[in-house]
Formats: sequence, structure tokens, C-alpha cells
Amino acid sequence: MQFEKMIFEKEKGVGSLTLNNPQKLNAMTTEMWRDLRLVLDAIHNDEEIKVLVITGDGPAFCSGSDVSGRLASRFSKQKIEKTHKELLEPVGYVAYLIRSLEIPIIAAINGTAAGAGLSLALLCDIRIASEQAKFSAVWVRVGLIGDLGATYLLPRIVGPSKALELFITGNMIDANEAERIGLVTKVVAPNELMPTSKQIAIELAKGPLVAIKLMKRAVYKGINNDLLTQLDFESYAQNVCRNTKDHREGVKAFIEKREPQFKGT
Repeated sequence: MQFEKMIFEKEKGVGSLTLNNPQKLNAMTTEMWRDLRLVLDAIHNDEEIKVLVITGDGPAFCSGSDVSGRLASRFSKQKIEKTHKELLEPVGYVAYLIRSLEIPIIAAINGTAAGAGLSLALLCDIRIASEQAKFSAVWVRVGLIGDLGATYLLPRIVGPSKALELFITGNMIDANEAERIGLVTKVVAPNELMPTSKQIAIELAKGPLVAIKLMKRAVYKGINNDLLTQLDFESYAQNVCRNTKDHREGVKAFIEKREPQFKGT
């Protein structure tokens, strides 16, 4: 798929999305948000893609929304035409589309992740950061609140108190601090970021896809479910997994003391 400011590729079951607007630190334009929806739709309908990796080109992961193109237009006579579907959707509905992907999503955070860029990282399941990465809930500095799911996700990841501190100060934190508070999974040298992220993605793509999808669903349901409701879901999911070929292969490989060869079915 070809886009003006995004690059999307797939290989070995891994989809790779690179934000490609480096002259603006990968700030998201209206066109980029719309293209992202096309990418998500394509991934949803492509059974060959088992993992998604998101990163940025240049010195930033994503510096947020393009202020000059999106926010500034609200104070001018310029109007952004929206479809009737977009008019009826909540602000940041693309966050729901990202979170609805059943496959694991890895953020390879190469540089600054601020505002909507922070939200984009939060929407991923695994966050690997370069030592050069920085993070900021910058919205307060332009008189706004966090969006694109940030006020839902950040408190659940780092806790309400730390999340509120980040939101109301807009302070920038570095990769080591982000790892300390649990915002990122791992911090690596800049030249190790993509090899590390791709290696994790390839290993996941080789795994039992049904179990991985249901595990992701279970974890996010568990954040809000009570224990009994969660046990009910685990029972359902476990029964689905027990009827897969991958489960039988996993048991057979364990008995035979070899690596399992999962097929995703």
C-alpha cells in the first residue's frame, strides 16, 4: 500500500507501519489519520498479518497532531470536510479501531512521542523504546486535555497519580524514566530498536495465533471485569484453544521435547 506520508509493508507475517513525515517530526495530518484507517482496515482483512510494528522515520516517533494543519484551521476560515460517518464518530475514534485489532501491536519508539503520538504508543500492546525516546502528555500546554484514548490508557498503565502528574504538567520524560514507571517494556540502544522489535514480532508471528488473540482479549477485558466475569471468559477462551490444531501440536511437541511448529489454526 502506497501513501504520501506513511510506509506500510509486510513480511513473514509481520506488518510494518512507518510514519513518514519527518520534516514535521511525524506530526499526524488529517490525511495521515485517514490513511491510518485504511491501513487498519487492510490489516483487519489480511489473515497473513499476525503482528503489527509501528515506528517513525527520522528523529521522532510521532510529535502529535499537525498543529499548523489541524488545530490552526479551527481559528481560520479553512474547513476540513468530513464524511457523515466521521461527523457521527467520537473524537479520536481511530483509537478504538487500533485497539480493536486482535493481533499484537508493537511500538518501536525511536524518538519523541508527544500528544497524540503518546496516545499512539499507549494503544500498542508492547512498547520498545530507543534510548533517544522522549514522552510528553503535551496537551495542557495548548489548553487541551489528553485524547485519542490517553485519559483511559495512561492511568491504567502507570497509575492514576503518575498519569495525572504527566497530564497536568505536560513535562517531558526520557526513556529510562518511562521504563521505570512502566510506560515502556524495554529500552535499547538506537541501533538495536528495529532489530529487537522485529525479532519479537517474528517470534510472535510464529506462535499459536488463536491463543495469542484470545490472550490479548482476555487481558484487556480483565482490566474492567470482576473476577467471576473474567473466569467465565477464560473458560470460553480455553475451550476454544483446546479445539485448535496448535494446541494439539503444542502438547505433542512438549511430549517429544522439540520446538512446536504452530500454524495459527
